[in-house]
Amino acid sequence: MHEILIRNISIASVSILNLAITIWYCWLTYKQKIKPALAMWIFFTIAVAISLTTYLESDHFSLLDNILNTTDLALTAIVSIAIYIFGDHTTRFSRFDKGCLIAVLVIVLFWFITKNHFVTHALTQGILVIAYFPVISRLWKTRENSESFLIWTGMLLAPLLSLLSSKGTLATIYSVRAIVCIAILMLLMLRVEYQRNKFVRD
Repeated sequence: MHEILIRNISIASVSILNLAITIWYCWLTYKQKIKPALAMWIFFTIAVAISLTTYLESDHFSLLDNILNTTDLALTAIVSIAIYIFGDHTTRFSRFDKGCLIAVLVIVLFWFITKNHFVTHALTQGILVIAYFPVISRLWKTRENSESFLIWTGMLLAPLLSLLSSKGTLATIYSVRAIVCIAILMLLMLRVEYQRNKFVRD
């Protein structure tokens, strides 16, 4: 009974958190208060869809068994659409973004040919790492943080909570990968903010 309660709380918490993040992120994008990279979110959508599909095919799992992956798919798809409609020119595809997209398509092609769900799921985590490259590249080159700390904190909290209800090794790998990637991104965001504040003081 105790385990069921924890699982239900985890599923509800992750779902509510990702719903709130989706609404807030779309609102900030609409108001031009943030300038998220369109390429990154398109990568997320493609990779998350493949990740969820291969997870479900790998065993007799349900959508709730990997609630983070399930709700992430809705989040990334909706946010991608919002960025495409309301984002400015800096969120469009650059040469760097197109190169990353090619890498994504190669892994997708591998899955279509081999139908190896486990290996494809593992490679998909590579796609989800690649998906961070556009925003990391922009942060590094421009030294300007256009991302929201509040949103990314929520996105870090979601995978942490999802570990309480995840079933199977692949679901755990998905959550841990998200935690590591988001933590690294937020550290870079903090670095940019620190350098900017230091420059202002000087």
